[in-house]
Amino acid sequence: MSDEPVTLVDYDPAWRHRFLEQAARLTAILQPWLAAPVEHVGSTAVPGLRSKPVVDILAPVVSLAQTQAAIAALTADGWLFWPDDPNRSYRLWFLRPKPEARTHHLHVMQHDHPAAHAELAFRDVLRRDPAVRQAYAALKDRLAVQYRTDRDAYTDAKSDFIRSVLHAAGVDATSRKPVG
Repeated sequence: MSDEPVTLVDYDPAWRHRFLEQAARLTAILQPWLAAPVEHVGSTAVPGLRSKPVVDILAPVVSLAQTQAAIAALTADGWLFWPDDPNRSYRLWFLRPKPEARTHHLHVMQHDHPAAHAELAFRDVLRRDPAVRQAYAALKDRLAVQYRTDRDAYTDAKSDFIRSVLHAAGVDATSRKPVG
């Protein structure tokens, strides 16, 4: 599968609107399974933070096992499901519209899983702490150059920083791949 290179751009206020458009659709599709509101996560959810221009969305569901039934409905709505996700034990992962030109990622997770809590907690720390936000931005800039053609390596290389921020915030940062 072809993939686009890691490219960071300045924060774009339109990302919030792109999230809201999809959140309304996702809420309608996932309504039978949702445990809480759909959330904007990842770097595009943090005003002022440079990011890959891909809106990350967390859909917290009551039961991941029962939500398997939503894969067909999400696929019909244009989401591409990744059945080989290495984190499939705790999430269903989708993108749109295609791997080489992504605009959105969707992470469907059981609402009480530590990874779901970690996504929200990391976003919230970045929103409220300018020093952490600045350190994360500098790390992302370095890694985007180093791993321009390897999205997985770019994501993996952010893990220690994210884990340390979550640990300092008292949040369980179990073996999750970071978002954003």
